[in-house]
Amino acid sequence: MRKLSIDEGVKAVRLARRAIEIYLSEGRVVDDRLRGVFEEMRGVFTTLTKHGELRGCIGFPYPIKRLDEAIIESAISATQDPRFHPVELDEMDEIVVEVTVLTPPERLNVKPKDLPKHIEIGRHGLMVRYGLNSGLLLPQVAVEYNMDSEEFLSQTCLKAGLPPDCWFYSEVYVFEGQIFKEVKPRGEVVEVELEGAKNCHR
Repeated sequence: MRKLSIDEGVKAVRLARRAIEIYLSEGRVVDDRLRGVFEEMRGVFTTLTKHGELRGCIGFPYPIKRLDEAIIESAISATQDPRFHPVELDEMDEIVVEVTVLTPPERLNVKPKDLPKHIEIGRHGLMVRYGLNSGLLLPQVAVEYNMDSEEFLSQTCLKAGLPPDCWFYSEVYVFEGQIFKEVKPRGEVVEVELEGAKNCHR
């Protein structure tokens, strides 16, 4: 699965912002369709931050929609993230839009005690599933909060509404993400390269 070019990343972020602003101003979902990689089925998350604080993050872990459709739907949904009050149109002047395009999640079929050794901080995102519960954290979360692989596993469990040690008896999946983000609201779009890889555990 090839990576997006910077030009495609710019289009992705611009599409997300356009989808949000038209939805918030006109109450309609844009029907923009782009060519090339945007016709492919890809997983994607849209993240909104305001003054550096999370304002919404919603997406599709699996490649079940065309990338352009998934971007539009995840962007609009991020404005309605149930963890926060709905985003209003006038906030968009202060909100940075970020789009993360995902590789398909792959299950780690290793002994639970060995899971931390197979997770590379700065490269992998995590998804934990147990019964009807599931939780996902994007690769950038572990880097932003300086987590090691065990803490990353525990925080993903908590995101799923499960005990922090649930990774010993749950399905654990890894995926990678290509991140494109506005430098400032409505500003230049750059590709974010994650640093600080720590694949050892405490």
